[in-house]
Amino acid sequence: MSQIYFDNNATTKLDDEVFNAMLPYLKEQYGNPSSTYSFGKSIKEAVNKARKSVADLLNTEPDNIVFTSCGSESNVTSILTVIRQSDRKHIITTKVEHASIMETMNYLESKGYKITYLDVDKNGRIDTNQLRNAITDDTCLVTVMLANNEIGNIYPIKEITEIAHSYDIPVHCDAVQAIGKIKVDVKDLDVDFLSFSGHKINAPKGIGVLYIKDSNKFTPLVFGHQEKNRRGGTENVPYIVALGKAADIIINDNFQKEKEVEKLRNYMESEIKKNIEDVYIYGDLDNRTPNTSSIAIK
Repeated sequence: MSQIYFDNNATTKLDDEVFNAMLPYLKEQYGNPSSTYSFGKSIKEAVNKARKSVADLLNTEPDNIVFTSCGSESNVTSILTVIRQSDRKHIITTKVEHASIMETMNYLESKGYKITYLDVDKNGRIDTNQLRNAITDDTCLVTVMLANNEIGNIYPIKEITEIAHSYDIPVHCDAVQAIGKIKVDVKDLDVDFLSFSGHKINAPKGIGVLYIKDSNKFTPLVFGHQEKNRRGGTENVPYIVALGKAADIIINDNFQKEKEVEKLRNYMESEIKKNIEDVYIYGDLDNRTPNTSSIAIK
């Protein structure tokens, strides 16, 4: 029986080109990129090449890219680095964040932090006036996702960042569901931290990215000399190479695949509405990722 897979927001199939790119680093090219001899040097060059590809995808410099194990690690690292450098104890987020954010907020609340959860309207949209009204002298961080995994809404991160920065408050953005689906330019968004995950863009599970705008304002979650002292542990070279290849594919495709996916998504929704009574489509239908559909049938 043939299978049609509809859950690409949960995870994606490993791309054949990505798989082939990582294979040599699982067997023949097994050296440690931190070693000083030639066998390690060639491995380090592969890691640096992948870092450049990921940086190009985000329109930043390679030095701003740190490889992690997943999007959740990148999310938690960003939050903890801010609170460890601040005496303030108020964080602003939303009610629709990923579990890694929500559970971190729950933990921090148990430690005396005050968390403000911005609401969304019936279409899942955020009113940025809520953010303005929520900011206090004790606010140390704003963390808001770029795109929602359930309904696909794209949130106004650039405006959110402008508001937060006007009060000298750093911004973290979970972009896991946005990368590869819409253009993500960290210079334009001006966020201080941004997270994403490889397995959402046809790379393997177990590799993530943390973008750091200013490493001078960063404290590692895992200490060690790797990643320029920003994330300890021997680099996961095969998966880093795979992520770099996945980034190259997105850059070269220039979102043509996503445009086709959007046409299919819109066609599917229109046919469902034509043929089934009492159908409701959730989300901001004019401002959502091209691959996501959330439908209720009475």
